[in-house]
Amino acid sequence: MPITQNVLRRAAQTSPFFKSFSHLPGQPTAFLCHSHLDRILAEGLQHLLKDQGWNLYIDWQDHEMPPTPNRETACRIQLGIGASDWFLFLATESSTASRWCPWEIGFADGRKDVNRIVVIPTVDDRGRHYGNEYLQLYRHVEPTALGRLQFFEPGAILGKALGSL
Repeated sequence: MPITQNVLRRAAQTSPFFKSFSHLPGQPTAFLCHSHLDRILAEGLQHLLKDQGWNLYIDWQDHEMPPTPNRETACRIQLGIGASDWFLFLATESSTASRWCPWEIGFADGRKDVNRIVVIPTVDDRGRHYGNEYLQLYRHVEPTALGRLQFFEPGAILGKALGSL
């Protein structure tokens, strides 16, 4: 079952933490591909992953990112994707309609091991599911009944704990 966008919104409202992208030994790092229209959802995912020991790079938290997208923006995104252990695609209505997100996942697909690309499917308040078109290509993440996140191989029905990867 995809993660509900309400769960991500609630997670974003938890106590704030220092948002930095620094790699600690043994801590997985991930680049988050998402639509800027989903800022709250991205922050919620950042909170959930931080609770499980992950460090998530979100481009609009990068103080060196240009205010208006340009060639430097593309270069910084490429660097962020390359420097991260994982590439995560937050699948929402906005990200699937975005002009940048397909470019980012295409870049990641050409540069990263396919096992390091993960889709995070979501379901919105109206019950619409997003990310299904990618689930057969890449691993995906779904929440457990206890609210923890787990990975699934393409087409698999049994997942693995996030910490086991």
